Amino acid sequence: MTSKEFISVLAERNEITPRETQQLIESLSEVMADVLNEGDMITIQGFGNFETKKKMERIIVNPSTKQRQLIPPKLTVSFKPSSVLKEKIKK
Repeated sequence: MTSKEFISVLAERNEITPRETQQLIESLSEVMADVLNEGDMITIQGFGNFETKKKMERIIVNPSTKQRQLIPPKLTVSFKPSSVLKEKIKK
């Protein structure tokens, strides 16, 4: 499903315009990014948990040149679906 298709379905279900739906999605992503940047976890009941995790620095080896490189630490976002969402997907 493309982004436009997703917005259309969501707009139709909530009886609002696709433009309003897109603005809501953009606002949601901005708020989520702000909360996750602060290091807090986001829990949406019936959907799941979003949290940031820090990946430690590591050394990788380029297989073609055998050159070693240091990859710096970085923050990533992880999502853990709730059991309710898992059940809905199974059906």
